[in-house]
This record gives sequence, C-alpha cells and structure tokens, in this order.
Amino acid sequence: MGRFYLCRKVAAVEWHANQMRYPWQLSTLANTHTLPVAEPIHGRFVDKEDKRSLLQKIAEFIHPGPDSTAELIETLVEAQENNLIGAESRLMLEGVIRMADMTAGDVMVPATRMDMLDITLDIDQQLNQVIDTAHSRFPVFEGLQENIIGILMAKDLLKLQRAPELNIRALLRPAVFVPESKGLNDLLRDFRGTRNHLAIVIDEFGRVAGLITIEDVLEQIVGEIEDEFDIAEDEGDIFGLPDRTYRVSGDTPIDRVNDAFSVSLAGQDPDDHFETIGGLIAHEMGHVPKKGEKFSWGGLDFVVLHTKGGAVKWFKVSPTKTPPR
Repeated sequence: MGRFYLCRKVAAVEWHANQMRYPWQLSTLANTHTLPVAEPIHGRFVDKEDKRSLLQKIAEFIHPGPDSTAELIETLVEAQENNLIGAESRLMLEGVIRMADMTAGDVMVPATRMDMLDITLDIDQQLNQVIDTAHSRFPVFEGLQENIIGILMAKDLLKLQRAPELNIRALLRPAVFVPESKGLNDLLRDFRGTRNHLAIVIDEFGRVAGLITIEDVLEQIVGEIEDEFDIAEDEGDIFGLPDRTYRVSGDTPIDRVNDAFSVSLAGQDPDDHFETIGGLIAHEMGHVPKKGEKFSWGGLDFVVLHTKGGAVKWFKVSPTKTPPR
C-alpha cells in the first residue's frame, strides 16, 4: 500500500511539472484513449499525443500534486525511504529546490571578510598576500576599498617571471558587479554563460556588500566543495612559506605540531584535552576566532588566515621571537 501511495505521489509530481510546462492540457478520466493535445510551436499548433496511462490519470485525479515546496521535499524524502532515489540524489534535489528562493546576499562572503589586493603595493607585498591567503582570484582596489578596479588571477602573476616589465594593471580582468537581490539561479546561469567565476555583490546604495563565487552557488546544491587548499578530515598538514613562516591546518593534530616545531602545546587546564591545534587555540582564545586575529601560545605565534563555519581552516604559524637582551 505504501508503494502504491508513493506511485501516486510521483505521478502527482509529474502532473505538476506538466501543468507548468503545458497549462493548456486538461486531465480527464472519461476517455482512456490517447487524446490530441494542442501545443504551440513557432506561432502554430500541432497535435501531441497524451501518453499517460490510466493509473497515472487516476493518481492525478485523486492527488493532483504538491502544493508547496515543503510537500515537494516531503515527496523526495518518501522516495528515498522507498529506495527509489539515493540519499545524495535527494540532498542535491532539495538543494536545487531551495536555491530557487535564495539570492546572492544569502551566500556571499561579506565585505569585512574579503581578501583584496591594493594596486599601490609593490609586487613582493602582493605576492606575499596571494601566498598567505591561498585564493585563486582577488579583487583589486585603488585608494578606497570601495573602488574595485578589476580582478587579478593568481596564475597571471606567473607572467611577471617572463616579463618583469609588465604592470599589474595590465593583468587585471574586468570585475563583474551584481545586486544582493540577484537570484542564485540567474547568477549561476550568468556564471556559465560568461565563464566568469567571481562577482562583486553591491547593496541597494551601490556600496560593496561582499563577493560571491561559482563555488558558493554550487555548494548550495552539492554541499561543501573541497578545493586544492583544503585537506581531508583528520589529515592536518603543515606547509612552509617563503617568509620562513608556516601555513598550518586547523585540523592538524596537536602532537604533529609539537613534533614539527619542537614545542609542548597543551591547554592551560590539565583536565582539558584537545585533538587538533584549531580546537586548542580557539579554546585558549576564549571565543570563535576571526580572520586576521593574532594569538601567542606555547612559544608559537598564530595568525588566523581562514575560517569556515566557525572553525579555523588555516593558521599562519611562526616561533615566538625572543626579545634581545
């Protein structure tokens, strides 16, 4: 009986989709034969056969389809419970449905957390910032941060190795601006059409509100996307930087950090036990770490480079310098 009820639900979803595509079609139970249905094509009408089965027509008559997003999602849950679709498929379909009501302002990185390059800095300073933040694209500003003059691709900096006479301005690409109210469906379509992967979000007063990438949009459908700078869960790592500091993942085990830096990091309270360096530092700071915050502990200086979901993804770490005597 449960499977029959689900069949009715699935048929109802199909009916709902058909009514949206062909509102001039009318369901009928009086005639079980195929009926010609008029469909306009290029200003004229052609006949199209109604190939629905009698069971589908009965199901549509009894239950004409979901009336809300909540009912549609409930139908997907029932489909998973009856092994008609997998869990990942259900989550992706739910993401697509929910994304229809979301805007750029809902998922953007706010302006206060944007990593931007100042065009007036020398090339070495710009390179250090690119390396430290580990992004592939950077908004570039001149004077005020509101004055964004273009987007710099990190890979384009390699061109300076062959042609040092190049000016950074020559490497900039046009910045794309979108309003906070722009729907994610429309934004994804624009990203695909223009092959652009980053847009600057503007508020109703014309000020920079944040930025959004194609990854931010796709994550609403498929969940968090790990990039080349992300690491697998419970597999922390440590990378050396050109300025003789280190980029350390927040998921790195404390024992590994102790071995790498020849220190003995531990909590102030002997009863506190932590597995990762991110958990330890956040606890000792006494609050959720924010990007750019600095903290010294156990002979090491920590700078928060990147956070996500309230957790530190990356630290910049260096041994605490001993003041000269």
